Amino acid sequence: MAASPSTARAINDRLALRLLQQEGPLTAGQLKTLTGLSRPTVADLVERLQDSGLVRVVGETGDRRRGPNARLYGIVADLAHLAALDVRTHSVSVVVADLLGATLAEAVLPIGSDTATEAAVERAAALLERTAEEAGAVRLHSVGIGAPGLVAPGTGELRDTTGLPAWHRRLVAALHERLPATVLVENETNLAALAEQRLGAARGQDTFVLLWLGHGVGAAVVLDGKLRRGASGGAGEIGFLPVPGTSRLPSALGCDGGFHTLVSSAGIGELAEEYGISAVAAAQEPPAAALVRAAVEAESAARGAAGGTAGEKAAATPKDKAVDAFLGVLADRLAIGAAAVSAVLDPGRIVLAGEVGHAGGAALAARVEARLAAMSPLRTEVRAGTLGGTAVLRGALLTARDAAQDDLFAPEPN
Repeated sequence: MAASPSTARAINDRLALRLLQQEGPLTAGQLKTLTGLSRPTVADLVERLQDSGLVRVVGETGDRRRGPNARLYGIVADLAHLAALDVRTHSVSVVVADLLGATLAEAVLPIGSDTATEAAVERAAALLERTAEEAGAVRLHSVGIGAPGLVAPGTGELRDTTGLPAWHRRLVAALHERLPATVLVENETNLAALAEQRLGAARGQDTFVLLWLGHGVGAAVVLDGKLRRGASGGAGEIGFLPVPGTSRLPSALGCDGGFHTLVSSAGIGELAEEYGISAVAAAQEPPAAALVRAAVEAESAARGAAGGTAGEKAAATPKDKAVDAFLGVLADRLAIGAAAVSAVLDPGRIVLAGEVGHAGGAALAARVEARLAAMSPLRTEVRAGTLGGTAVLRGALLTARDAAQDDLFAPEPN
């Protein structure tokens, strides 16, 4: 059945807006080429989008020929302001951006474990309000929040989870009450997967699993282009996975004894101490990230000094051997969890994300991939995340931007 004229116009407008979002400012001629629409149709849609306040002339091309085709049209970025929050156990990070996702202001606030719930909520909410004011945002359209814990699939509510601060859950409710904005909350690891899929190591992948390696460990599952949250929102709680190499099993009340014990920041720290690896972490950085980065850098330096692979063993110092052993055991530990994921889901690609995955880089990912290949018949690539600790915040901003654009770019009802 042929689309009605109004439906066709709406489809064409959305297509043009998506191209302007992805490609940046375009001329009418470029829009004609990219959309395949006729020149009169493109002229009509450009006029409609300008009249609706969504698009404006932002410049001209360098062509000598003047006229409508030489004008550059771009989305009105300040039509709406967005915010994203990365809510950690002991801190909150905020970024405020325009409709295209360009950062206008950002801030980070540590929140101590001894801070009372209402005081923590007030500090976090006030931080968002101050940052929005600094960005010149009179009103926020959409706010994306990334937080640890389970998000109920039906309601989008952050569930009360043992071991996580009470202020997390209360903050989400407080922002709903205080802001005239759309407030969206999602598990932090799921947001990291969204960011790595759009911008990083999983770009173009419809099926993959992201392992978040930071202070703790989590996973996000993307199958056939869709994020899979599970029946209760708990898909990817891989820290509870029972694994060999621990002294006990995890329980419903805590993941100690599970995969978390092997590859959390604390677990990696204990392993590094066994091999004499030390490093000083940056502010808000998991200590394990600094340890893994130091080991990878030391390994790279040792190889450079050895002049390549030939003669490496003969030239290796005790420190070099300790670094190699540390990275080898860490790769073994990560491969245990990766093998379980691969056997159940066959994702084709696993991304080692978060601060620790980013610190390990390609060197650690290659070690894990080699060990995984020896443990599983299923071909699985292992890649290092490229966004590090910023992935959650960037995923939250993408979520807020998508929500705002879906609202603002929606066709007007007849």
